[in-house]
Amino acid sequence: MACNAPLVQMNYKHTGLLAVLTIAISSIVTDQAFAQEEAKSGIPGEQLIGAGLAFGLAALGAGVGLGYVGAAGLAAISDNPKMQSRVFIFIGMVESIAIYGIVMMFIILGQGQ
Repeated sequence: MACNAPLVQMNYKHTGLLAVLTIAISSIVTDQAFAQEEAKSGIPGEQLIGAGLAFGLAALGAGVGLGYVGAAGLAAISDNPKMQSRVFIFIGMVESIAIYGIVMMFIILGQGQ
């Protein structure tokens, strides 16, 4: 039984396109009545954007860094299994960047009250 790889890829492309179209259509059709109401939390929009950027960029940086560190760490562990504890320390250091982003997000949101 032969597997048609291009046919499988085309199905994934069609599924992805269908998902994007579904999200786009549902965002157009939904009611936009709440767009002019003021936020009930009392936090200005600039602080919300800043907090989102602080955490989003920190998480993005941690994700990219974790990709590089994880790949290099797995290569190091495959060469020398005794390096496993050091690799975990480096991975924890990269993950701390996302934690710093969360802390900054809470600091930014806490200044509005």
